Amino acid sequence: MELARRADLLDPATIAALGRIEVVARWVVDGFLTGLHRSPRKGFSVEFAEHRPYQPGDEPRTLDWKIAARSDRLVVKQFEEETNLRATIILDVSRSMAWTGDKARLTKLAYAERLAAALALLLLRQRDAVGLIRFDAEVRTAIAPRARVGQWKRLVASLDDPGAGRATRAGAAFAQAGHLVPRRGLIVLISDLLLEPEDVLGPVRALRRAGHQVTVLQVLDPAERDLGASAGEALFVDPESERTVPASVADVRAAYRATVEQALGEWREQLARAGATHVVVGTDAPFGVPLRRAFAARQQLP
Repeated sequence: MELARRADLLDPATIAALGRIEVVARWVVDGFLTGLHRSPRKGFSVEFAEHRPYQPGDEPRTLDWKIAARSDRLVVKQFEEETNLRATIILDVSRSMAWTGDKARLTKLAYAERLAAALALLLLRQRDAVGLIRFDAEVRTAIAPRARVGQWKRLVASLDDPGAGRATRAGAAFAQAGHLVPRRGLIVLISDLLLEPEDVLGPVRALRRAGHQVTVLQVLDPAERDLGASAGEALFVDPESERTVPASVADVRAAYRATVEQALGEWREQLARAGATHVVVGTDAPFGVPLRRAFAARQQLP
């Protein structure tokens, strides 16, 4: 069956075990694009930047016929502003993201990194310029949006940079995103949102006032929403503050579930009022699920 072979519909841990991040992202995007209608939107040209190999679907008017005549090789002229929009992915790499409730699942960070790589590749294939910001207690990476051929490799390479600081400060990352995307664009935050609401809501409102589309993908491990059937005493540890709380799982399970659902509801309502799209993504969900939500936000831009 065709759907069964699509990597974007497979178990994330299974597909991640088959290769490096860039390999996984390519498989995921190739599967995602199967059956997806090509965007009718076209880029525009301002200043010549470089050549790139011709790809099926490129308009003949963009071919450099002089090079074709000299070398019998088809290349396309690409321009600095040949893009539909500028997008920036903001990735939370704080210590709370490096957690999983089951060794058979990816950590939140591993899932988020592969999701970010796939989303970047998807946007680049749609002729959008893409940048990346990684943050924990500080901004670790800030790559300006570009639509050039080598941009995706640069983004993927940055995922190996240090991170996992204890604190999480999203305000600086959002401010950096605003500087990198001066005109209307798409901002995608990938985080578990274990941070103060105003660190997110204030910057989101500012970005919306500037005309940006904002999508927040809240990555959670299934064990964070449901403590499961385990019983007995447990020691709950905050990975960032290292605060510990001993408790009986049976005694706190119902209250825990209610508290988590309330927190998710509050994020959804507050982000909606701020003008952002909020999507909860489980680390056991196929990568195609959050890609569709994030890509839908891109399609809404005029």
